[in-house]
Amino acid sequence: MQEALAVAEGRPTVRDRSAAALAMRKSEWVILAFLAYAAVVSFLLPVAARVRYQLCWVNVPLFCAVALVAHLDSQKPRPALSVVRDWLPLALVILAYREMGWFAAPHAGSVLESHWVVWDRVVLRGGGKAAIEALGPLLPSVLEIAYSLVYTLAPFSVALLYLNGRRKSVDQFLFVFVLAVLVCYAQFPFWPSQPPRVVFFGQDFPAYDTIFRRFNLWMLGSCGIHTSVFPSAHVAGAFGAAFGLRQAMPSRRWAFRLLTVIAVLIAIATVYGRYHYLADASAGLVMAVFAAAIAHRREPVDAGTGRRPYPDSSTEWADAR
Repeated sequence: MQEALAVAEGRPTVRDRSAAALAMRKSEWVILAFLAYAAVVSFLLPVAARVRYQLCWVNVPLFCAVALVAHLDSQKPRPALSVVRDWLPLALVILAYREMGWFAAPHAGSVLESHWVVWDRVVLRGGGKAAIEALGPLLPSVLEIAYSLVYTLAPFSVALLYLNGRRKSVDQFLFVFVLAVLVCYAQFPFWPSQPPRVVFFGQDFPAYDTIFRRFNLWMLGSCGIHTSVFPSAHVAGAFGAAFGLRQAMPSRRWAFRLLTVIAVLIAIATVYGRYHYLADASAGLVMAVFAAAIAHRREPVDAGTGRRPYPDSSTEWADAR
């Protein structure tokens, strides 16, 4: 009876309040799932006891913190808290990367790498490397610059959504990006491997040691982990950002095209620069396509047109909200 009166008077019902209290963004569900996954899988794999304790001490409070922030923002929306929810997943993706580094174990043998490098040699020695270096250091430099931009694509995309009045679409973007990257990270402990620049040192290396390449090597040496290189999270993140921005802001096709071009260059750079194997890059692309497909299927379908309604103008977006 009280529920019916609340509906008649336009007041939120108990069910509405319960739903609001539990309102989680799609990207937050992915983050929470990964935090729980990392803690659980540490008990299933032969890792040091300190890693298990460390993961529990870090992930359990983080899990609660993300859920609490979502709960507080849902109960009483606050602009500052909403902005925190927009950017927090990007910080947690970095943490997830570091955590996968804790799973690194002594790497004996190179069985996986020996199988993967075969395809690299076919492509690079079959004309790929010569084509890239045909114009001297120009294209190699472009590839290295693109590779270094991978760390900026997600923040750039979120900022672009802000600038175009699409803050409500941030979670739509983040869901694709975060899912693509974290699906890669989740596999790292099961594919222990080292990059070709380490396992096959000096073989098929770029002919030009540009300043941009030295910067990328410094970044990887300073911040990289040694758990696995398969699938390539660089490629997955680059294409995930492009696909996510396409779904979150379809009216700005130039942005999707720009990020797609950068993603393609990053994929080529990972193989040419010997940062990843061709198998890694291909698997990373598959993970991004998988994330985009999942996100697309989750979009509501208009009963009249049978299409998924994507607002294409600021007016339509205001109406959609």
